[in-house]
Amino acid sequence: MAQTLDPDRMALREALLAHVPVDAAEERHRTVLLALVTNVPECFSRTHYTPGHITGSAFVVDPAKNRVLLHFHKRLARWLQMGGHDDGERSAKKTALREAKEESGLTEIRFLSEEILDVDVHPIPEWKTEPAHHHHDVRYALFTVTPQLVKKQDAESEDLAWFPFAEARQKMNEPGADRVLQRLSRMLR
Repeated sequence: MAQTLDPDRMALREALLAHVPVDAAEERHRTVLLALVTNVPECFSRTHYTPGHITGSAFVVDPAKNRVLLHFHKRLARWLQMGGHDDGERSAKKTALREAKEESGLTEIRFLSEEILDVDVHPIPEWKTEPAHHHHDVRYALFTVTPQLVKKQDAESEDLAWFPFAEARQKMNEPGADRVLQRLSRMLR
């Protein structure tokens, strides 16, 4: 028997169905995300660990200089895009926008596209009272016309910097980021 989805899960499910993965890996991630959204009413809760929960990410670009903003995440000790947990929005898109503003210090940020940019399911290591789990990440493309106003947020970041796409791919050094950065580069042409 099919489960009735609440409006927030239905909206995300429809957006996921409309998203066209670029490769087999992203198609697998989308299938896993669709199962989570369809079958788990608590999918937006950061305390839902098995199999994990929805997160929202933002790849913020400076289209004038063809570069992307990354931050060096304190806890994970890696260069990453802006993003994180749902704080009651029940929307990966709203989470991505909020996290982009919070982590970059930018207030003038807009969606480059309202559509999902990419999806990725990746492991998160155990930390404090949280068990190891997976982030089911829904990623969006955002842009700013005030890149000079970025301000590192000490609570989450060791560093914050703009990188050309090729350098960002090296800094992030993972297939999901490579896929996204190639897609972003094509969008800005």
